[in-house]
Amino acid sequence: MTAELPPVNRRQGDRRRGDRRRTDRAQPPDESWFGALGVGVDTELREEAAADETESRLQGGWLPGGAEGPADSRFLTRQARRIVSAGTSAFQRIYRAFTAARAALGVALVVAQLLGLIFGVRPSPWPLIICSLYAVQSLGLWALPRFRLPTPLSFARLRSPQWLATIGVDLLAFSTLHIFEHGTNFNFVALLVLPVLMAGVLTPRLMAMGTAAAISLMLLASAWRAGLVVGDTALPMTQAGLAGIGFFLITVLAGELSGRLAREELTARGSLELARQQARLNRLVIEQMQDGVMVVDRRGRVRTANPAARLLLGATSMCRPAPFALGEQPAWSALAQAVQQAFDDGYWPEAGKELQLNFEPGLSRTLVVRMRFTRRRPPPSTGQGAGQGGEAQPSEELAVLFIEDLRAVQARTRQEKLAAMGRVSAGIAHEIRNPLAAIAQANALLEEDSLTPQQQRLTRMVAENAERLKRIVDDVMEVAPGTPPSVRVIDATAEVGAICSEWARTVQLPLGEASRLRVRLPGEPLGVLFDPDHLRRVLINLLDNARRHASESPGAVVLRLVVESDQRALLSVESDGAPIPPEVERHLFEPFFSTRSRGTGLGLYICKELCERYGATIDYRLRSPGESHRNVFFVSMRRGALTLPDSPLRFSP
Repeated sequence: MTAELPPVNRRQGDRRRGDRRRTDRAQPPDESWFGALGVGVDTELREEAAADETESRLQGGWLPGGAEGPADSRFLTRQARRIVSAGTSAFQRIYRAFTAARAALGVALVVAQLLGLIFGVRPSPWPLIICSLYAVQSLGLWALPRFRLPTPLSFARLRSPQWLATIGVDLLAFSTLHIFEHGTNFNFVALLVLPVLMAGVLTPRLMAMGTAAAISLMLLASAWRAGLVVGDTALPMTQAGLAGIGFFLITVLAGELSGRLAREELTARGSLELARQQARLNRLVIEQMQDGVMVVDRRGRVRTANPAARLLLGATSMCRPAPFALGEQPAWSALAQAVQQAFDDGYWPEAGKELQLNFEPGLSRTLVVRMRFTRRRPPPSTGQGAGQGGEAQPSEELAVLFIEDLRAVQARTRQEKLAAMGRVSAGIAHEIRNPLAAIAQANALLEEDSLTPQQQRLTRMVAENAERLKRIVDDVMEVAPGTPPSVRVIDATAEVGAICSEWARTVQLPLGEASRLRVRLPGEPLGVLFDPDHLRRVLINLLDNARRHASESPGAVVLRLVVESDQRALLSVESDGAPIPPEVERHLFEPFFSTRSRGTGLGLYICKELCERYGATIDYRLRSPGESHRNVFFVSMRRGALTLPDSPLRFSP
């Protein structure tokens, strides 16, 4: 009598049985080439293999001298490159080795049969015919991989042409030779090792075991038939059984070795791909850095340098790409000597050094250089220092240089100090507005009365200074932190053209070929991310400064708008005035710094703050003495896609 289980217990039992079935299906599959590559049913990696794939093979190479870090991985990278640089996969290389072995075996069988005929050992011509046909087929197939190499999927089915042309032909030929030549002086059992080995390496585990089983059954059948002839089946059957067991062992071992080889190749290719991705990321990050980064060896040769470093090392433009030597330019002599001394002493100040590069008379640049050494390796001693594979590991010292312009460092320091002052100044400016408006209104009421000439002069002074204070308050409030700006795409070509025309009319500057202002604009719309009013303020400030310091000759001020790259547009204002002295240049974008007695010193500072709101940059560059327009202010703006109407507006008559 059986007891009925409650519904809940019955559902739990069904769930347990389902879990057991899923567990049975999720067991780690057998190891084979196909199991490592993910082909077929038995194609999952073991957990430890999957864990190895997720681990990064990249090791640190930018650590300071003496810093602790992970072990060096250059040997792994070298092994990965060696595997990948072969061009073909390990599966294809093994397949070609097997086809070459089959071709050599076919030739050897033909030679053996001919020698047997010559010495009278082989009276029957059928073995020679079979061996000759096998030799022709194996030699022809040996040349085929040069034009078409198989994949693991090609050996996943018994009916595939690749399986039939290799393992199938071997089984047929060697089994025929063994069955019809059993009991002669020639023993063809050893030849069956080749198809068994090929099946264990190139086919899935089930097919490989089936191949070994088929050969074992063939041997047992042949031994049973021979035993019936001689009247003793025990010894032949025992020998055939031992041979079959050996074939099964060869199949298992070949599958294990091929699976391990496949996993190692996958790991090597994965590590190399990770290294390539990391190299691309590092290159992208370093190239976009504001600071200059260089890698220098002990001989003073620059191995690599990002665009920021090349720009700082150039007088008026970027120097040539690396590699190059620091000693090839006289202007870099101070930097080259300091680097060489640092290599000799093994020390560089943590805070960095200030080094001056003198390019030409009146043209110099002061750099703040920080240096970090790579991990130093001891020189290889006798009998040691050879890496795996017998390759010696050379000892080489490298250093990473981080270069900044002293002006940028000082500006960043001042910016940090002025950040808090800006908030305080905004509050003070807001409080000044009310009493300033009352002063201006009271002064306007006084001007309505009949005043003496001296009183009128005093009221004009009050009005002028009140207006000046109002401009200062407006400038301070303009750069005060507030609501985020609304960034939108504008047509820089149209906006700049309209601003230049309006500015020329305001300052009464004639336009034309004889004008002091030359405008160079692109012939098509150029979208940038900016606000029209803020762009107007930046451009008018730059044009006012250029007109104030330029000469009276035609074309003394040149404005250019060009496409810098796919992401940036460049707006430059050039003038032929006297070069800005270095002691003034370093304070150009500081607040409340002015060379004019009645200047507020906020013009360029406001331009810089407005540009930063929209992801743009503004800077000054002094050109070489041979240039006609040496003073250049340029604004690099972000580009954006313009949304143009599909068709123009149409007006009815």
